[in-house]
Amino acid sequence: MTEFGGQPNRIEKNTKIKGDITSEADFRIDGKLEGNVKTSGKVVIGKDGYINGKVECVNADIEGKFNGELLVKDLLSLKASAVIEGTVSVAKLSVEPGATFNASCVMGKGVPATTVSPKLETAKSNEPAKAS
Repeated sequence: MTEFGGQPNRIEKNTKIKGDITSEADFRIDGKLEGNVKTSGKVVIGKDGYINGKVECVNADIEGKFNGELLVKDLLSLKASAVIEGTVSVAKLSVEPGATFNASCVMGKGVPATTVSPKLETAKSNEPAKAS
């Protein structure tokens, strides 16, 4: 989990944060965040975690609750306890039985790249989708 920027960042249970977070490293949220997260790593929302805002990341594992706009460049993995509301843009999606997914979702290779890092902006959202 430390592929991009050293040690992962953590927001522990019983911690509440209001504001925006930008990081090169992975992020784990077990507390509550009202704001936006932008990272060129992975975002994990623990079972007791909650985010209300916009999240831009490469991968995400969600066990807790999310409400807002979720932009995942690669894989979004929803565990059985996950509750997702809002809009989701993702390349790949994995959903365990029991997860609540009340979101409008766009997925696949035609998804616009997130703007988390210039190194990651390889997809061009203006190109038409190619048939497989």
